[in-house]
Amino acid sequence: MNRDEIKAAALKELTNVAPDLADEAIPPDADLRDEYDLDSMDFLNWVAALHHRLGAEIPELDYPKLRSLDAAADYLEAKLVGADP
Repeated sequence: MNRDEIKAAALKELTNVAPDLADEAIPPDADLRDEYDLDSMDFLNWVAALHHRLGAEIPELDYPKLRSLDAAADYLEAKLVGADP
């Protein structure tokens, strides 16, 4: 899975968890929690959905690394190829 596919999967799971974001044009570097008011429950559901879809373990200490779609894609790409994100 390449970075673009990972980012597309992250966006799809985000809009599944927070359907109100589906109509938004979300800039890839936008802080999801601050700029789009993604609450903690939606964020946790998104992390769980990413884990389920991609099979990547995401420890709680790494949650800040998922602050934007670009950051999430970078982090998940590194996790999926076995590098240290």
